[in-house]
Amino acid sequence: MTLTETDLIPVLELGPFLAGAPGAEEDLSRKLQGALEEVGFFFVVDHGVDWRLVHQVDEGARRLHALEDEVKEGIPFGRNRGGYLRLGGGTSYASKIAGEVRKPNLNAAYFVHRERTADDPHVLAGEPFRGTLNQWPPEALVPGFRDAVLRYCEAMEALGRRLLPLYAGALELPPTFFDDKFDDAQFTLRMSHYPVVAHEEEQWGLAPHTDSGFMTLLPDNEVAGLEIRPEGHDWVRPPALAQSFLVNSGDTLRRWTNDRFLSTAHRVLNASGRDRYAIPFFYDPRVDVPIECLPTCVDAERPCRYEPTTYGEYLRWFMNRNYAKTTGEQAGHDAP
Repeated sequence: MTLTETDLIPVLELGPFLAGAPGAEEDLSRKLQGALEEVGFFFVVDHGVDWRLVHQVDEGARRLHALEDEVKEGIPFGRNRGGYLRLGGGTSYASKIAGEVRKPNLNAAYFVHRERTADDPHVLAGEPFRGTLNQWPPEALVPGFRDAVLRYCEAMEALGRRLLPLYAGALELPPTFFDDKFDDAQFTLRMSHYPVVAHEEEQWGLAPHTDSGFMTLLPDNEVAGLEIRPEGHDWVRPPALAQSFLVNSGDTLRRWTNDRFLSTAHRVLNASGRDRYAIPFFYDPRVDVPIECLPTCVDAERPCRYEPTTYGEYLRWFMNRNYAKTTGEQAGHDAP
């Protein structure tokens, strides 16, 4: 049977689960298991996130990207992934999916992580990924931007955490298995701008790739451009689903589950004739959390395929491969 786009990507209705309805958690865990073993993507609806926040952050992203270049370059993207990344500042080297031809991605992006203060112990210690303060545009130029972004990050982190018992259940693990691993979770909000520009052959707004982390949540977008390629299928454009989040798993979860859960290829090409904006939220474990094959994903027929690492070690490799030319760090060749 040929699957339509809507049939291919499962839709998880969270309302009964969030309300504590009997059996809802077990039912959604089974659906999540099927989604991540067969597709690598699913939608969530009735999720409890105030959609006005999505609109506020989307509008803020548009205003930020419209600022003069000299203002944006005053908050530059750095080795800990915060700040503004210029158009073409990243190239998808970490994933082999893009093929042999590697050209700069035709998007600009602004990155925000957990908001910390100058007296935070991680900041004082200068720790990788959690020891750097966010860089914000001047409040006078983008009024209310910082406040809206921080409220959105808080809402998205809460949604990600509410989904963790479902991931545990899908892996036949206790519901609280992931909880402590996401205390002081590593998260990133990426506010991307895909302008109307000419693309060379084999060049993309975002080249075919897989994500590095555990969970990515992308709000519904009125301007199409994203395509995914589940195993056994050609490139598929996800359907529009009002006030939904499209969720996918990444390389860290694939590695953690010994390839049981997928990390599915996706790409972006803005051929709409309009500027496209996207605000994916990446929800990942704390950087010192060990990533080693989970006990329910290993047996005599499927031995562990990966050496243990930590999320931070893997993240550093991934970022250096994709952004070394911008951050000035040495790009590694093999994943840890």
